[in-house]
Amino acid sequence: MNIPPIIQVGDVLLSSDILTKFFCCDLDACHGACCVEGDAGAPVTLDEIAEIENCLDAVWPHMSASAQAVVDRQGVAYTDRDGDMVTSIVEGRDCVFTYHENGTCFCALEKVCREGKTFFQKPISCALYPIREKTFSDGTVGLNYHEWAVCRAAVRRGEQLHLRVYQFLKAPLIRRFGAQWYSELEGVAAALLLQSPTD
Repeated sequence: MNIPPIIQVGDVLLSSDILTKFFCCDLDACHGACCVEGDAGAPVTLDEIAEIENCLDAVWPHMSASAQAVVDRQGVAYTDRDGDMVTSIVEGRDCVFTYHENGTCFCALEKVCREGKTFFQKPISCALYPIREKTFSDGTVGLNYHEWAVCRAAVRRGEQLHLRVYQFLKAPLIRRFGAQWYSELEGVAAALLLQSPTD
């Protein structure tokens, strides 16, 4: 039996790739490229923008001078060419909240949260990557697995650890949809993979 391309768990539609593909971030290999590659910032909600603004005093010392200038000029977020609200970026590339240590890019928002200085970790769109979320006109939420060349090492590491996308992203998926929904997702995944093993 083949696994269908789209699975429904609760009120959420998701690509079956999220259940079948392997993934585990490998910062030693990619150096946090997802925070600096691309031509737009990370998608954010209005509530998240307010949370980020509340974190600015704590995160400000960890931002580059260029990033500080961008935030002074246009704020922590802007509307991209698709009409979505995204975090501000520096020179069309780096998220303003990135900082570098030993050649690797990290999130300053996450840093100050882990240090206990704030309660907001980082935008859920960042935490969920490589899953991308879309809300359709009828309110239905869809989740897709985004394949990107900079994440090839993450795919290899996931294969080595036998860790699938939904397993790697357990914590952010629970943060977004709740523990009960994630438990249902685990049950659906186990049943589907048993019927049609992919490895």
